[in-house]
Amino acid sequence: MPRGASPKREREAKKLERKFKKEKRYKGREDEVAARIVNKQRAAAGETKTAHKHKPPRRTTSRRKSRSSHSRARRGTKSAS
Repeated sequence: MPRGASPKREREAKKLERKFKKEKRYKGREDEVAARIVNKQRAAAGETKTAHKHKPPRRTTSRRKSRSSHSRARRGTKSAS
């Protein structure tokens, strides 16, 4: 864990390491994977210098856009031009 991580995050990383060893996942890399997971959580919570400031914009599907324009045309309503 990097310097500045809270004792809570340290405990959380150790708990993940034990869990991975018990489940025999990530053989030999348990500590690395646990640290990566905890660091990602710290960044999402705004606990790091380079924390994520906002969520990326939500994408809409082209199908949704075409369906809504199609339904307007079907009902006979005109779009405001």
